[in-house]
Amino acid sequence: EDAFMNEFIQSFGPARVLGLEQILCGLFASFVLSMAIAAVYRWTYQGLSYSRSFVHTQVLASLVTATLIMAIGNNLARGLGILGTLAIVRFRTPIRDPRDIIFLFACLCIGISCGAGVFPVAVIGSMMFCLVALYLHWSPFASLRVYEGLLRFSLPPGSWSKEKAMEILGQYCSSFVLVAMREAIQGDAVEYSYQIRLIDPTYQPELLENLRAVK
Repeated sequence: EDAFMNEFIQSFGPARVLGLEQILCGLFASFVLSMAIAAVYRWTYQGLSYSRSFVHTQVLASLVTATLIMAIGNNLARGLGILGTLAIVRFRTPIRDPRDIIFLFACLCIGISCGAGVFPVAVIGSMMFCLVALYLHWSPFASLRVYEGLLRFSLPPGSWSKEKAMEILGQYCSSFVLVAMREAIQGDAVEYSYQIRLIDPTYQPELLENLRAVK
């Protein structure tokens, strides 16, 4: 009972006091490692809407997390209090790419490790994360090499030209699927939209040239 009571009192008692050097060391390590992860994210980003603020968020989130972990220390009451406070906050910024979430989560993990003073885990974990992210970016792993495109053309309604166009598509495409069809030129023509997959990307000029030859 005495051991249990001592552990209980220690959990809800004063948190461990960190020295100035420990605090600065933890925050500096969190900053450097999160900067490395943010740099890898910036180098390997392939999306269309790059956000400078998201890169800043990764670094700042790591520092905030490290500070929180230092503030909590081994005090359970503080941990529950901060957890309740954070539960009130609602972050409504959408993150559409799962890869962005992983990079942000990695920075949070670095902040937790540095805040807890587990620096070997933080350094080795961040180095491994950056190396794997760079490898996945430069390697063909998970790449699917298909030559797809959207092809649109107009033909007179009920024309024999459609059969000729289908013959040309069958010659240059491994697959083609009709995705849309609508009237054009006030009903004088029909516009077709096909999702096509070329047998070889070099066939594209020949395909367009042969289609243009069809009346």
